[in-house]
Amino acid sequence: MADIGFEISGTNITTATIRPDNDLQRKATPKVRKVKFGHGYEQRGAVGINSIEETYSLRFKNREKAAADDIVKFFEDKAGVTSFSFTIPDSNSSTNDSDGNPVTTIKVVCDTYSIKYANANHYDVSATFRRVYGV
Repeated sequence: MADIGFEISGTNITTATIRPDNDLQRKATPKVRKVKFGHGYEQRGAVGINSIEETYSLRFKNREKAAADDIVKFFEDKAGVTSFSFTIPDSNSSTNDSDGNPVTTIKVVCDTYSIKYANANHYDVSATFRRVYGV
């Protein structure tokens, strides 16, 4: 049973599921090849078998410094190259998290991330994940 978020281990928080704030945003962009003909005609076709590019914008607000450092270290270790499992809400899934909410787990890479000082010993981390397929 997976909870929304991703797992990190070997850091200040030995092993933990890191759950983003509730304002997780999914952006889907179809990858389409277009050919334009005369008189305004156009032919379109999907590019590849996984033709929807998905990105996820997420935030981890008001985290203690050690927790924020762990999140950033995890992203730095993956370096935008190594994918990891990310569990997201999915109303079409038959798999449920520990609260009984439908979820699915996908593979992602973290393309960008940033950390911002919020207040005494608390930080905000923002990240953009991109869904990947394969290994």
